[in-house]
Amino acid sequence: MRFQCQSGCIRCCDQKGFVYVTREDISRLAEHLKISRAEFRRRYLCGTVPPLRFRKQRHKQCPFLTATGCSVHAVKPLQCSSFPFWPELLANPAERRAAADYCPGLNHGPLVNIDLANEIAAQVSLAFPELYHSDGGSKKE
Repeated sequence: MRFQCQSGCIRCCDQKGFVYVTREDISRLAEHLKISRAEFRRRYLCGTVPPLRFRKQRHKQCPFLTATGCSVHAVKPLQCSSFPFWPELLANPAERRAAADYCPGLNHGPLVNIDLANEIAAQVSLAFPELYHSDGGSKKE
């Protein structure tokens, strides 16, 4: 697998779906925004039971996505920073091909160390146990 994120590209940020966050993500983002974790949850999150996710906005998948990119790039959530090394993309070539349709960095750049990619995918799977089966990375339907 080859991957190199393309500078300025935000296509992965604008796909349908949800942006899930961990407790660590919430702490890091709240600190970055200089607000309490409770205030962060109130402003940006939907629900109170894991998996926690960003509240969707009209025509926008993420509250921090701007026309010029991610406004919290330096502290972005694990789900964002781990793309494209998500369990479902590593486990399923068809899913990877679908992602390559919108991600210009997939299939370009240097070969990815598969052990590192699998380690990142395992971190994602562990961070969001509610989303993943124990079958190697498929998201629950």
